[in-house]
Amino acid sequence: MQPETLKSLTDIRQAGEAILRFAAEITPEQYEGDVLLRSLVERQCEIIGEALRRLERTDPRMFARIHHARRIVDFRNVIAHGYDSLDSTIVSQVVRLHLPALLHDVQRAMNPGGQ
Repeated sequence: MQPETLKSLTDIRQAGEAILRFAAEITPEQYEGDVLLRSLVERQCEIIGEALRRLERTDPRMFARIHHARRIVDFRNVIAHGYDSLDSTIVSQVVRLHLPALLHDVQRAMNPGGQ
């Protein structure tokens, strides 16, 4: 595995684990009412999206192995550029429903022979 690929996957894993550690069971109301939590979740989502964007450039085949990678990058762009129109319900659903699947894909990519 290329060093750049491993770095991107590691960044995604670490950011995703940070989100789950602090926000796995968040409700839209909790998310909306806690500026510190919003800051953490949104920053880590930006890191995930940026790491995937870099992975797309440096290792397109690995990028293709990550389900919904393009949608994740697009979500990062909404957070970064459309922050004022974010829907708390969508963010909390992404964390609860989609982040575990992303982390599973990343783990599988990092350890293709194991699991």
